Amino acid sequence: MRQVGDMICRGFKRVALLGAAAAIAATALMAPAQAASRIKDIADFEGIRENQLIGYGLVVGLNGTGDSLNNSPFTQQSLQAMLERLGVNTRNIDLNTNTVAAVMVTANLPPFSTQGTRIDVNVSALGDSDSLQGGTLLVTPLVGADGEVYAIAQGSIAIGGFSAQADAASVVRGVPTAGRIANGGLVERELDFKLASLTTLRLALRNPDLTTARRVALSVNELIGMPTAEPLDPATVRIDLPQQYDGNIVDLLTDIEQLIVEPDLAARIVIDENSGIIVMGQDVKVSMVAVAQGNLTVTIAESPQVSQPLPFANGQTAVVPRSDVSVDEDGSKLAIVPQTVTLKQLVDGLNALGIGPRDMISILQAIKAAGALQADIEVL
Repeated sequence: MRQVGDMICRGFKRVALLGAAAAIAATALMAPAQAASRIKDIADFEGIRENQLIGYGLVVGLNGTGDSLNNSPFTQQSLQAMLERLGVNTRNIDLNTNTVAAVMVTANLPPFSTQGTRIDVNVSALGDSDSLQGGTLLVTPLVGADGEVYAIAQGSIAIGGFSAQADAASVVRGVPTAGRIANGGLVERELDFKLASLTTLRLALRNPDLTTARRVALSVNELIGMPTAEPLDPATVRIDLPQQYDGNIVDLLTDIEQLIVEPDLAARIVIDENSGIIVMGQDVKVSMVAVAQGNLTVTIAESPQVSQPLPFANGQTAVVPRSDVSVDEDGSKLAIVPQTVTLKQLVDGLNALGIGPRDMISILQAIKAAGALQADIEVL
């Protein structure tokens, strides 16, 4: 009986494993070809965003790598103004110090930040300072686009590079004139934005598209069970607050941002001619075309020779120029790029020509000019 029971248990395990494998295979077959994304990854709620802050300050305590006051008059003026506020009069004194540097301080104010919240700040040299290593930023007000002070920054700077210099050599790694102060900013002013009092929400798509906006609206309406979402344009979807979420808009936002939507983008090819980078979208298609590509190389080699006169002759030594000019045309045969259905077939067809990325950029632009490329080309 014990052996029979073990055989039955093993049989059940095999059936369970076969069932799990079948379920995984069925799930893989039913999976969509394109990757779907959450709404929170493709759209932003209007009003819930960061705000950029900026300020001007002084960094002190540098080991001889600060601004030269003769070449940076704004550093000298700022230093004198700061000392006067502290009760030290330096107007008629010729300051000569290289331990101070003028810097620009930037930060991002997160949404719904309250007074006393700490934020990170970035510090960048403004004058001719060589390095900010070991420096300390003095109290610097950070203002927004409206000119109001929203945060105060101060603290020791941590840089990601260093510089070392001797009499005959110098080494610089990274950027020693820019650094970061973790939790160096203190929020002093809150943004006046009342999320709970809103009756209408607006979703802003990060990649505007009419089809994506409609799919987002349909997904939200299916969740709520009534037509409350409406696409206004390719980048905006308006959502009216339904009655079941009245007074609790946070629950509505949480439910909406977790919805899965398949974004749709226009066929586009992005080209960076400086680096030779080509990026193609999934829906890029090309009609059947014939492409020939060849390079014309002209080589000129100079090999001058010296003409020496015979002994006891009245001639002079002269240099006789000799030039060797050769022309080499490396032309490939006319190749057919078939009408493609997938991006892989298009790439394989272009790679079959045996050309590099920079020549492929010219070929793609020529195919677009011929009207055989169904995609937009964006040159960076």
